[in-house]
Amino acid sequence: MVKIGDKIKVFAPATVANVACGFDVLGFAIDQPGDELDLEITAEKGVRIKDITGDGGVLPREAEKNSAAVAILEFLQHINADFGCDIVIHKKMPSGSGLGSSAASAVAGVFAANSIFGAPLSKEELLPFLLSAEDAACGSAIADNVAASLFGGFILVRSYEPLEVIQLPIPEKLYATVIFPHLTVLTKEAREILPKEIPLKDSLRQSANLGGLIIGLQTSDYGLISRSLKDYIAEPYRSKLIPGFDDLKKAITANGGLGGSISGSGPSVFALSTDKDIALKIGEEMAKIMKARNIDSDIYVSKVNTQGPKVIE
Repeated sequence: MVKIGDKIKVFAPATVANVACGFDVLGFAIDQPGDELDLEITAEKGVRIKDITGDGGVLPREAEKNSAAVAILEFLQHINADFGCDIVIHKKMPSGSGLGSSAASAVAGVFAANSIFGAPLSKEELLPFLLSAEDAACGSAIADNVAASLFGGFILVRSYEPLEVIQLPIPEKLYATVIFPHLTVLTKEAREILPKEIPLKDSLRQSANLGGLIIGLQTSDYGLISRSLKDYIAEPYRSKLIPGFDDLKKAITANGGLGGSISGSGPSVFALSTDKDIALKIGEEMAKIMKARNIDSDIYVSKVNTQGPKVIE
């Protein structure tokens, strides 16, 4: 039974969305970075943001505009809670990184609320609250980041009406390298740069690569995964917002990687490989490329995070 004053702390992982050929439908979680959230049950109804650390003061403190608070509030309304909560959000990655920053906060929030109540809802049942949160934060209710962070692993958003998310198998040897250059690319700006119409030939090639990547994941066919990691829809346009992008991509294949592309809307760039040493080497070379342009960066290397959010001490 939940009591006033009960507390919980949750971590939710960052994500790589789109995964080259899966614009707005593919995503996977990584071990680091991620966001943490403290939640405390209060007698007063509603959600109050007591503090946000690590954001430099840029994120909204109003509950109705903050992704974590929106998701929690919808959850509380759904279960007809007669009390509310105070939250503190610890941002461990910046907004506009292309790593699902708003999604991780929202997932941490709703997972914390559900967990402190004894998990009355399944993860599938939590997903609609997260779409509302993404809509509030980014202006579009896209599920690729939130679903990957919530479920962990590699996910495919097959449909929105009705909402259907499919978890895909992950080959044993698969490693991810992510570089976050210390630049900001806002999701809104990255969407506006995209063309309103896609040529038929590009749509066909993109669809074929999406199918190839999914089959490659299912069969652990790393060659097929490599050949399928090509984006004809977003990368040709969004890559212009990332200094040195062409060199970053060359570094992936030159050092034994399977391939890579822009993570989400950028500026982060991801690479997939079949060996940890290769993944680390790719990260080192990517960092050198950014440093040569006087751009600091952070490198993250891990296997695909299959756990998703977790309660922490």
